[in-house]
Amino acid sequence: MPDAAAIEADHEKVARSVALRLLTSAPRSRAQLAEAMARKDVPDDVAHRVLDRLTDVGLVDDAEYAAILVRTRHAERGQARRAIAQELTRRGIDAATAQEALTAIDREDEDAVALDLVRRRAGASAGLPRATRERRLVSMLARKGHHPGSAFRIVREVLDEEDAQQDRDDDGDASHDDAWLDSP
Repeated sequence: MPDAAAIEADHEKVARSVALRLLTSAPRSRAQLAEAMARKDVPDDVAHRVLDRLTDVGLVDDAEYAAILVRTRHAERGQARRAIAQELTRRGIDAATAQEALTAIDREDEDAVALDLVRRRAGASAGLPRATRERRLVSMLARKGHHPGSAFRIVREVLDEEDAQQDRDDDGDASHDDAWLDSP
């Protein structure tokens, strides 16, 4: 029968293996690694010790992980602070660390990303009634965590810009189409 020291050494080996395997594919939070170790029946005290060691050597850093997640979700997916905060919570990042990481995004940043998203997506609904377009675009922003007031304001701004551009184009086409009447 194996002794307690050998069993603990096996648990530690499993814990290190699980953590390193997960960390090679992508950064992870301490909580995510602890959950993965628990699924492999690693005792909490062993998992805690291994995670402390990985933190000491810089392989696990919840603050850096949160900062990376905030940057990528905001810049690449257009998510707002609210949606990112929920994701950080789901990934086991404590509230103070999440708040610190979220300070990188302010209301102006959120609005700029939302404006860009709406401008890129508005064309897909070009032939639909304005009310339908507004509803779809506002819903898209809401799913990304944007504040409803800002979402409505930004969507209306973009659709008003499109309408104004369409009016300018129509006026230009009309004057060009009537030019043949003036020729002898």
